[in-house]
Amino acid sequence: MPSPADLKADPTAKGIKTLDKDLGRIGLLEQATLFTSRPLVAPGIAMLFIVLAGLAAATIMGAGTGTWVVVIAAAIGAYMALNIGANDVANNMGPAVGAKAVTLGGALLIAAICETAGALLAGGDVVSTVSRGIVAPESVAEPAIFVWAMMAALLAGALWIHLATAMGAPVSTTHSIVGGVMGAGIAAAGFSAVNWSVMGAIAASWVISPVMGGVIAAAFLAILNNRIIYREDKIAAARTWVPVLIGVMGGVFATYMAMKGLKKLVHLGLGESVLIGVAVAIPLALVMRPLIARQSRGLENRTKSLKTLFAIPLVLSAALLSFAHGANDVANAVGPLAAIVHAVQDGASGDRVQIPYWVMITGAVGLSVGLMLFGPRLINIVGSEITRLNAMRAWCVALAAAVVVIFASWLGLPVSSTHIAIGGIFGVGFYREWYHEKILKVNRDLSTLPVEERTRRKVVRRSHMMTILAAWVITVPATALLSGGLLWAATLLAGLR
Repeated sequence: MPSPADLKADPTAKGIKTLDKDLGRIGLLEQATLFTSRPLVAPGIAMLFIVLAGLAAATIMGAGTGTWVVVIAAAIGAYMALNIGANDVANNMGPAVGAKAVTLGGALLIAAICETAGALLAGGDVVSTVSRGIVAPESVAEPAIFVWAMMAALLAGALWIHLATAMGAPVSTTHSIVGGVMGAGIAAAGFSAVNWSVMGAIAASWVISPVMGGVIAAAFLAILNNRIIYREDKIAAARTWVPVLIGVMGGVFATYMAMKGLKKLVHLGLGESVLIGVAVAIPLALVMRPLIARQSRGLENRTKSLKTLFAIPLVLSAALLSFAHGANDVANAVGPLAAIVHAVQDGASGDRVQIPYWVMITGAVGLSVGLMLFGPRLINIVGSEITRLNAMRAWCVALAAAVVVIFASWLGLPVSSTHIAIGGIFGVGFYREWYHEKILKVNRDLSTLPVEERTRRKVVRRSHMMTILAAWVITVPATALLSGGLLWAATLLAGLR
């Protein structure tokens, strides 16, 4: 830097110093602009996807009556799908990433592929339940009001999930859209418009499915404990049982694909689908046996070494859960959209909504785009604050959640995959407590500690149970009220009231 004497001797040096200062300010401004604009990239791409969804709907529908309604609904459906991808999908691959079985980039790629495949191949039944089973179009006096009701339900669910995600609240996307559809139906035509028998079955599944997830996850962990973890030669036991468990996982997936994914080509019954699953499970277990044997060479005979052998099962179970999630939760994004398209094209006619393929693609792509844009911030070990998960426990939770979600999708019931996974985490945690205290006789004397400290030192953190239950309880009435309010405002502005 030139000295004051140099500046007096050479007037151009002063200009150079001024230029350096200006360039420095410009450089800082560029850095600040880059820093502030970087967080806007993902929302910008998300907005572009929403606009493209609307334009695609306009192109497909053509210049007809009600096209603009479908265009708006498609944009809202895309917005809903993005939120679901950001909120729910990240949890599916979380255990695998947390256990270091797969990298973050690999998890994003696997989840995007499996979510899209699940939505396109096996997502139709649950979409039909959301689009028509809760509130039937014929129960609403005017088709236009039914269209606005579905629009309000879709927007209410999307707004609630966005708000809850921003606040870090653990809410269910499934609860959100079902509550929105119910609230809009009540606002449109009273309580009689809601199919309460279907709502009762859905509500029962919200209670039963987390319990099932917990029981199945605990059962898988019991198998691991009795057959592998607490055996004298853990590595030898793992060589025997890990291929079998992978075969079971492949058999479950093959059975589901035979029942759901292939039904557009050929209709197979339960018995035939199970036989296909068995036909896949046995060869898969035989193929995995030498691979697991080779992978286990040189491993020490301790529990920590087993994590290496469970990397492949954990990734496969997470991929299966992503497929099941896509099949089940695509309904949350495009169920009301399918109902709107059906109502605009055919009115209230028809006993079943024919779901246009472009509607399914909108939801499927939206799930993956939301995951890719916003998932990296949210991916972590599902329920890490509830109980500690390693690779084996995470595998139990992921496979249990996949089995329950697949079963629910087969029945056409919209359930919360996130809450099923949480139920699985509680099941694993409570089983560990029972096994340590009753079987291993690990008696930790905590009687001298305060009640709060004794509770905190339990394997399962009880305090999170109330948070989860509160989130479950508040979501449905909140989205129902929001949806009813949006419908009232929309119909008032449209002159339908």
